[in-house]
Amino acid sequence: MKKTLSISITLIVCAILLNGCASAGLTASSHLTNVQLTNPNFRIVATNVSGQASGKALFGLSYGFGIAATQVAIIPLNNDRMLYKAAMKNLWANFEASNGVAVNRKLALVNVRYDSESLNTFFYTKLTTAIIADVIEFQ
Repeated sequence: MKKTLSISITLIVCAILLNGCASAGLTASSHLTNVQLTNPNFRIVATNVSGQASGKALFGLSYGFGIAATQVAIIPLNNDRMLYKAAMKNLWANFEASNGVAVNRKLALVNVRYDSESLNTFFYTKLTTAIIADVIEFQ
């Protein structure tokens, strides 16, 4: 009986540990557009526009170093694990709230900065990713 109980507990623990979530937030683009802002054919539309997103989970660990942010946990508390995508979406929503619709405009993000913050307790972990940028519009 004891052997059956210990095998059952071991299987349950393994199932829980293998059914967790992981999120790695390193954004490394293999294609870049180089824009030289030497001609006065643009204007600064907004500065320090930001967007952020958070991933929350139980029984895990998260850490972040600027552009690289990672969270490994057993029980996710929110479904959106693509933090950089959600942060960029929030950045553009914040921009549009103050500066109008971005569609059909010649806009570019410049001076893009990434930041991340992690909170770890024994049971709870939270990873927050932020993107801050200036927005220019070409004429």
